[in-house]
Amino acid sequence: MLSVYNGQVIPVRDIPLLPVSEFRRSVQDDVRVGGRMVSLFGRPEGDGIRLYVLLAHDSEGRIGMISADVGHGCPSLTSECPQAHLFEREIAEECDILPEGHPWLKPVRFHPPCRRAAHVFEGDFALPSVMDFFKVEGEEVHEVAVGPVHAGIIEPGHFRFQCHGEEVLHLEISLGYQHRGVGRAIIGGPDKRTLHYMETVAGDTTIGHGTAYCQALEALAHIDVPIRAQVLRGIMLELERLANHAGDLGAIANDVGFLPTASYCGRLRGDFLNMTGLICGNRFGRGMLLPGGVAFEVDDKMISELEGRLENTYRDLTAAVNLLWESSFVADRLEGTGVLSRKTAEELGLVGVAARACGIERDVRFDFPSGIYRFTQIPVSTCPDGDVFCRTYVRWLEVQRSVDFIRQELKSLPPGAVQTTADVKAAPDAMAVSLVEGWRGEICHVAMTGSDGRISGYRIVDPSFHNWAGLAMAMRGEEISDFPLCNKSFNLSYCGHDL
Repeated sequence: MLSVYNGQVIPVRDIPLLPVSEFRRSVQDDVRVGGRMVSLFGRPEGDGIRLYVLLAHDSEGRIGMISADVGHGCPSLTSECPQAHLFEREIAEECDILPEGHPWLKPVRFHPPCRRAAHVFEGDFALPSVMDFFKVEGEEVHEVAVGPVHAGIIEPGHFRFQCHGEEVLHLEISLGYQHRGVGRAIIGGPDKRTLHYMETVAGDTTIGHGTAYCQALEALAHIDVPIRAQVLRGIMLELERLANHAGDLGAIANDVGFLPTASYCGRLRGDFLNMTGLICGNRFGRGMLLPGGVAFEVDDKMISELEGRLENTYRDLTAAVNLLWESSFVADRLEGTGVLSRKTAEELGLVGVAARACGIERDVRFDFPSGIYRFTQIPVSTCPDGDVFCRTYVRWLEVQRSVDFIRQELKSLPPGAVQTTADVKAAPDAMAVSLVEGWRGEICHVAMTGSDGRISGYRIVDPSFHNWAGLAMAMRGEEISDFPLCNKSFNLSYCGHDL
């Protein structure tokens, strides 16, 4: 197995090509000793499909890679390696490959290939959720269907509950309503549209996905980013984390009917977004990043303004969030609700807040640092019990550490350029892996080039792709009325999953 580091570029020919049986055994052995499936995807190669797998070893800070050529089918990995379950469904849909023995083979995004994959899927699926759902039989067992249209401002997704009274026996989540074909649109780039696609993979994670893309392209083009630009990217990434965590803390408070915190956090989220807007003119950070650096500079006056706004907003957020911890009513609603065990989280390969709330020390900024995080480390924030309280508390711990990081970097911002003058020309027949700790968790971008140096393949794994299964497992045995609260405690992206 070839070992690489975050942001390293390698020739595609150097990735070991194994027989299918050895490929499966290597993946199983690697996961058994602590490896974690970051990405698994297929690409056309000759008359068949070549599978590539990326396996992260968090404690060692390295990523293992191997590949295998398959025909129209191969034995499924899912039974021995549950982390592969959604990746294999995706491959079946995109590549018309049957993962033989897969226990839960259904379309992921319902795009046109699944309609012609008659040998893979049972049925002619044309629209999202047009399929048979798992059913639990028994006296007084009933089914509750929720979505895709939801109350409030929320993206479309379908949830099918099997319940006995109020108890949820099983939750099946069906997405795909926002499939846009982002991966296919990037082929042949980079061009003027590519960065825009990256900034809108998941609209609330503009900086996270934009940074991952820039790092991948910079690796392929052997570009060194100026240190000042690396610092500004880090500040923008932590502001994005602060805005979304503040919003989530308020939304969780709202879902338990605790309005003091809920009403304040909505405004404070806006204050963090406004800090991002102050730097680049866009509250979500669009237009800030570019391969080789950043597009906007900050001067002493702006730094002073940012420091003042940060202190005022953080002071108000501290007061609002402390009301949560002082309320016995809130504690009763959060503690012991939506529990996910550490064992299940590890088996499913969960990332981000959801994993750290199960006591797993997993954070790209610490395990696979890039940019400014190679020089300024942020401690990993964890909580052991895997319930809604822990997912809430981890967010608050991360808020405090992100504020400390921004304070430090603003005070010691190094001089120099914010853009490189080198041409962004990617190496031919190469691959680069870029990992970034977005506010939801690990973002993975894999870029591959053809003989002309243009993008020939691009794979994006948003943290939500790993974590939706965690929400389904956390709901087992819960009351169905707790679903909005559990759902918000994960706060996963629909469009980030659907791509």
